[in-house]
Amino acid sequence: MKYRHFYLAAIFIALIAATADFVSAQTVAGSLANASVSRGSAVKGTIVLTIPEGLHVNSNKPNSEYAIPTSVRLTGVGLKIGAIVYPEGTNRKFQFSEDELNVYEGEILIPFSVTVPRNYRSKTMSVKAVVRYQACTDEVCYPPRNKEVVMTASIR
Repeated sequence: MKYRHFYLAAIFIALIAATADFVSAQTVAGSLANASVSRGSAVKGTIVLTIPEGLHVNSNKPNSEYAIPTSVRLTGVGLKIGAIVYPEGTNRKFQFSEDELNVYEGEILIPFSVTVPRNYRSKTMSVKAVVRYQACTDEVCYPPRNKEVVMTASIR
């Protein structure tokens, strides 16, 4: 009897660990189009959210007040952050929702731009992106997550 409880606990812990790995399998990356940027010019950047098969994340406009939208927050000291352009998602119906939700699946590209002011003093620029998303299967949604990525470029 003692061993039975031990084995059940071990199986339960293994299931939790497997679920945690599955949910955290999304990757977030970011890049700036140029490794070197002139003062007074703009550079395009891209956030890449990769969602493994079997999962989706709510789009930036998920069509539900209860679904947590995917969002990107960009910051850069002394830089002018341009508009973030969220892609359109796909409308899908899931077991846990009465209405269709707008979601992202696969690899999602989220473009943005950053302008370096003419009077920018540093020799490098750094843009930090915090990506917030909620991963779901076709049956259940997991707690939202934030992932951070930092992109840099030299200033000429």
